[in-house]
Amino acid sequence: MSKFCILRFLCFKPNGKTFIITGASSGMGKATALKFANEGGNLILSGRDQSRGTQTLEEIRRIGGNAVFLAGDLKKMDYNKNLVELALENFGQLDGLVTNAGILGLGSITDLDPDLWEETFGVNVTSVFYLLKFAIPEMLKLPSASVVINASIAAFKSFPNHPAYCASKAALVSLAKQAAVEYGPTIRINCICPGPVDTPLIHASAVAFPDPAKAVENAGKNTLLQRLGTAEDIAKLSLFLISDEASWITGSVYTIDGGIMAKG
Repeated sequence: MSKFCILRFLCFKPNGKTFIITGASSGMGKATALKFANEGGNLILSGRDQSRGTQTLEEIRRIGGNAVFLAGDLKKMDYNKNLVELALENFGQLDGLVTNAGILGLGSITDLDPDLWEETFGVNVTSVFYLLKFAIPEMLKLPSASVVINASIAAFKSFPNHPAYCASKAALVSLAKQAAVEYGPTIRINCICPGPVDTPLIHASAVAFPDPAKAVENAGKNTLLQRLGTAEDIAKLSLFLISDEASWITGSVYTIDGGIMAKG
């Protein structure tokens, strides 16, 4: 594994469970990594940006957590295999996954470059397939394991110039359900669908609207709770679903959106 750029902060806790968290260098993925580290999890973190990954590790170090970060391209099958190998090499087992990585792939159907369509599905969907492909055989060796796949309310709701994003998130919902059927009862697999959350992604998404700043503001106001969600809100739900407290929950899809879908 030495040919890969790996950052380590290891302080083994033999009783801790081990999780791979993707998209861990920013937004919801980073908040999830910090939440899991604070609860004593051993973490393999994935992200594209080396410097932001280093920053995440430093924050985990300050709270006494255990983590290994591997920068790379999730669209690559071998990179996902390496994440699983890191979990086994450093912590001896793999108890679960939380997938958060995603890109927008903005553009109308007629204007969207086919390469951007492929890239969006590669990052948002194919990467999850690859990670499940290599992680499931290891998780099946344990009495119980758990997966949380982060999709979006875009799986159910359309947005201007977001066809690739919406279609890819809908695919994740179906993938999560299918995987839950195939690998229960040993592995629980659930899907979360966040609404408007105050992360860099929502601001990038808003450029598809005539007034991006107003679009972000309105997104918060349009929820029943009159605010944008926080990355911490999402991390709390992921932690619950991955934990033994949710031991009778699998194949489920949870919207976490401040009530925006309830408005229709």
